[in-house]
Amino acid sequence: MLIDWFTVGAQALNFIILVWLLKRFLYKPILNAVDAREKLIAAKLADADAKEAEAQKERGAFQHKNEAFDKQRAALISKATDEAAAEGRKLLDDARKAADALSARRQETLRMDATSLNQALRHRTQQEVFAIARKALTDLAGASLEERMVGVLTQRLQAMDGKFKQTFALALKTATGPPLVRSAFDLPDAQRAAIQNSLDETFSTQIQIRFETAPDLVSGIELTTNGQKLAWSIADYLASLEKGVGDLLNEHDKPQPKPASKPVGEPLAEAGVAGNTDTRSAPESKEPKPEAKRQ
Repeated sequence: MLIDWFTVGAQALNFIILVWLLKRFLYKPILNAVDAREKLIAAKLADADAKEAEAQKERGAFQHKNEAFDKQRAALISKATDEAAAEGRKLLDDARKAADALSARRQETLRMDATSLNQALRHRTQQEVFAIARKALTDLAGASLEERMVGVLTQRLQAMDGKFKQTFALALKTATGPPLVRSAFDLPDAQRAAIQNSLDETFSTQIQIRFETAPDLVSGIELTTNGQKLAWSIADYLASLEKGVGDLLNEHDKPQPKPASKPVGEPLAEAGVAGNTDTRSAPESKEPKPEAKRQ
């Protein structure tokens, strides 16, 4: 059998071309794909390892944070418990102090109410007594008593001297109108003439006087001019006496340390309330001294 070397060479060439084609277009891409797949798998494995390591690290950090949080929570709970206990004690102390203060204020209020009631009773009694005295003196006042007041006024005019006389004379000179004599009853001509003569003699000049009836004067008479007044009336004595007694009551009502050597009821008697020993404003048997008053 003869061998066709041309055919063998052609087939060998075809085989070499086929192997080259397979290697060029099939085997090498497969190898490249396999290498790429291996690299991808290796990268994924490395990434997975890194993520696992990161997860382990975060897990450790989380456990550490949990432990720190547990410690902090325990500390906060302990602190809150201590603060709550302290606040509770403070609230109890405040409530006790508030109750004590309220009790003290209530006691002080009761004491002040009792003091106010005593003051009101004393002042009301004082007012009633002076109102009755004023009413009785008003009922007893009459024309004859008013005539006697004219004599008192003339005596005061004649007894004027010194600074008061100079002040009254200046008031008469600078007055825009005649001096005014007021009395509760209408004075007769003789009484008016007596006042006119006494005024003229006192100031060595003729002075025109204007007379006026004033029912509000209780047993009294007054001479006024340019803000100056010469007067005598039982009402003035009553007002002075009432003011003096009121001052004594007010002085007695002031809180003062109680003397250890005196009994409880002694300050009232010493103040002159019970025994009526205050003589600073009461009428005397002698004629009162003249005084200038501003209207």
